[in-house]
Amino acid sequence: MPILVRDGTRVLIQGITGRQGSFHTRLMLDYGTDVAGGVSPGKGGDWIEGLPIFDTVFQAVNATGANTSLILVPAAHAPDAIIEAVDAGIELIVCITEGIPVQDMLRVYQYVRASGSRLIGPNCPGILIPGHIKLGIIPAMIARRGHIGVVSRSGTLMYEVCFALSARHLGQSTIVGIGGDPVKGTGFIEILEMFENDLETEKVVLLGEIGGTEELEAAEYIQHGMTRPVIAFIAGESAPSGRRIGHAGAIVEQEQHTARYKRAALETAGAAVARTPAEIIDLIDS
Repeated sequence: MPILVRDGTRVLIQGITGRQGSFHTRLMLDYGTDVAGGVSPGKGGDWIEGLPIFDTVFQAVNATGANTSLILVPAAHAPDAIIEAVDAGIELIVCITEGIPVQDMLRVYQYVRASGSRLIGPNCPGILIPGHIKLGIIPAMIARRGHIGVVSRSGTLMYEVCFALSARHLGQSTIVGIGGDPVKGTGFIEILEMFENDLETEKVVLLGEIGGTEELEAAEYIQHGMTRPVIAFIAGESAPSGRRIGHAGAIVEQEQHTARYKRAALETAGAAVARTPAEIIDLIDS
């Protein structure tokens, strides 16, 4: 069984009536994802794409039995949307929204951790299990079913690598974008542990970037807790110090935040580290 989702996963879209919400709802339905309905305050009782709309997550859960939520609402409302999903008993929350202030995410992070829910994101592309379920905005055409787990801070880099893997007939078991913000619900270590215990995953691709220490913590876990081969790449080799590049968390403030330092730590831990995204394919085949 793939990681993070299970048979019987039913999805709510928080923000379903927005432009992005309705667009990605159609794509998920086309992929075969079991979307049960949506939530948009003040629009309860309406329908979109043949799906019922509810005013609250609690109403939606009671009416549909949904256990998973995809959040596509503006940054100003996303923290409350996550908390509402937690309070309604949603097991898996995937938040695509970017631009949530760090202080708001610190509050949300603690709230989620004290609950029985799991949060992926924010500022992430979501989860794709090829041929099974699409939770988020990952393009379906980049993936094919297989045995390589992929976890990434960067969405665009993940798309490029998965497309290259698929072109070489190297399919993926589960693709997870954890997001590039400094405070997020689920990090590298938790996803690596899931892949380590997943019978469908034989190798893991880890895509990191400059800023923060997540990759260093992942390296320690790889060294002491992983038996499956890990192939890694760290983006941002030439990024200038003190300047944010791309994600909110992609900023070099100390030596340990650099791509070179992280690459060395991963190599010491036993991971095969690519110098370029294209080299990932060669390392998997070797």
